[in-house]
Amino acid sequence: MVAAQIAGRGLRERRVLATLAAIPRHWFVPVTLADAAHDDAPLPVGHGQTISQPYMVALMTAALAPRRADRVLEIGTGSGYQTAILAHLVRRVYTVERIPELARGAARRLAALGLANVEYRVGDGTLGWPEAAPFDAILVTAAAPDIPEPLAAQLAPGGRIAVPVGDLALQQLLVGVRGPGGLQVRAAGGCRFVPLIGRHAFPEGF
Repeated sequence: MVAAQIAGRGLRERRVLATLAAIPRHWFVPVTLADAAHDDAPLPVGHGQTISQPYMVALMTAALAPRRADRVLEIGTGSGYQTAILAHLVRRVYTVERIPELARGAARRLAALGLANVEYRVGDGTLGWPEAAPFDAILVTAAAPDIPEPLAAQLAPGGRIAVPVGDLALQQLLVGVRGPGGLQVRAAGGCRFVPLIGRHAFPEGF
């Protein structure tokens, strides 16, 4: 999976590649889909949510330029696959999921992998985690109509953020860096994610 679908498409960050090779993706999908776990495609994980395709996980992770000392906020825990990737790469991960059943399942999987550097919260991810801010990086695993302002405000100086932005039909992965003049944003390519539900994104039932 890593050689053909990720490195083979030009992604060269060695720490990211090694981490994806080390995390068993089949642990994070339903048993009935285990045979498809290493396909380069998103897969359903229940409650209308998906696990992102491996290449997109690698691309978003690399876009954050994760460092070992970083504290990272993840919005959208899902099955916990992206959470596990981040936890391997940084000092601490704070992850927010609005669906309690998904949050509990992710916590069990990461505990089984021995990843103890993760804090979990159930709630509106568009509000971030103010009392734990500022963060060195923020990753959003669902599509928002724009970069939620509370998340941008919780970045440390020099902090990085990656957010799929758009509607259900057309999205761009936006990567921002917080500089002295505000957030400097670039587009990193097209993508497709489920909608981010919350006060600063799409409403429930969108």
